[in-house]
Formats: sequence, structure tokens, C-alpha cells
Amino acid sequence: MLNHIHPEAVLFIDIETVPQAASFNELDEEYQQLWIEKSRFFREKDSIDIPESYFQAGIYAEFGKVICVSAGYLSQRAGSRIFRCTSFFGDDEKELLTGFAGLLESHYNHPFRILCAHNGREFDLPYLSRRMLVNGIPLPRMLDLAGKKPWEIPHIDTMELWKFGDYKHYTSLKLLAKIMGIPTPKDDIDGSMVRQVYYEENDLNRIENYCRKDVLAVAQVFLKYRGEELLHEEEVVAA
Repeated sequence: MLNHIHPEAVLFIDIETVPQAASFNELDEEYQQLWIEKSRFFREKDSIDIPESYFQAGIYAEFGKVICVSAGYLSQRAGSRIFRCTSFFGDDEKELLTGFAGLLESHYNHPFRILCAHNGREFDLPYLSRRMLVNGIPLPRMLDLAGKKPWEIPHIDTMELWKFGDYKHYTSLKLLAKIMGIPTPKDDIDGSMVRQVYYEENDLNRIENYCRKDVLAVAQVFLKYRGEELLHEEEVVAA
């Protein structure tokens, strides 16, 4: 599986997002009304009030923002595998997205380069594209999908591959890592805690560390799909 793809051509990514404001009450009146309309379905379904529902706003690109993008890639050094990972993170979304876009344009602006993420087609990649447009950042070639046919899109989704055509099947990265014998990437916080850690604890470094672990887990799943040996701790370095 995936044997037609050269591992060194793949950039593995993960993102962390939060609501644009710490709470619903901090939004202006127009944004509050827009959130009320956006959240109506799941609020009624789950019987939660409006302020509480806003804690989920970070998963929507119209109401959230990116606070971290971690990216990793495989390479060979003296005949040994090396996995290098770097992160773009901070309070200034435009600055970090500009940095990530620059990485894509300078090192991955090539037809044979590929982006890989877990649930990336549904979340990470469209979210990045939307927030880049909001911030006035030109879309890098790898995210500009307008007019492309499905087989021309340079993206791999490790969750989509696990579905094997079953469109109703959702499997978290944590579960997939567990069943494949990969050390769990979420041993500190999970996605539901990112808003709290960002707004209440002001600990971006903790979030970046969590995001970086997810990128490594995505790369490990990719290697597992290919039937290759998992990365060892000494093969993982900071870029």
C-alpha cells in the first residue's frame, strides 16, 4: 500500500485551532448572531446553550483561527532514516500561515510533492486554505485545488485510506495509532483541551508539542501502511 509514493516526497502536517475569541460574550453583535445561526442544528441536537456551544467554534474556519501548524518530512542521512519536524505557531495567525505558505512554495512547489494529514481532506487542508484567504495570503500551489480533478490533488489522508471505501467510518488518529502499536500522540492534552490551554493557561508551547506529536503519529501510520519499520526515537529530530 502506497508503494508508488516516495516517502521523501511527502510533507506530513497537523494543525491546531481555537475560537477567534475566548468566549461568546467577547464577539460583536453581528458575529454573535452569525454564530447563533451557524450552531443552531447541533445546539438543538445536543441541548447545549449558546455560550457553551461557542467553545466548539474553533473547528469552523469562519469562527476559528489557526494557532499552530506542525510539519515533518522523512529524509536519508548517511544511509539512515531521519524524520525532521518544525512548527509555525503563535498568536499572529497571518504571520504563522505566511511562514507555512512560504515553506510550501519554496520546498514543495513541485508536481510530485504530496501533503499528508489525518482527516486532512475534511479538516486540516480546507481549514488552512480558508484561513489563508481570510488573511489575504495567496494559496500555495499545493492548496490551490480550483479546476483540479480528484486524481490531480496532491493530498494523502491517512483516515480516508483506513476507510477502504466505507464513507461512514471514522477512526481517530489516537485509535489508529493504538491498534497499530504506535506510541499514542495524545499523552498530554487532546483536541478538546486546546482552547482551554490557549486562552486560560496561555501555554502555546504545550500546544505546539502536542501538534508535533500528532505529525509524527501521521508519519508512523504512513510507514505502517507501507509495511515499513516504525521510526525510532533517535531518528526523530527538530528541524
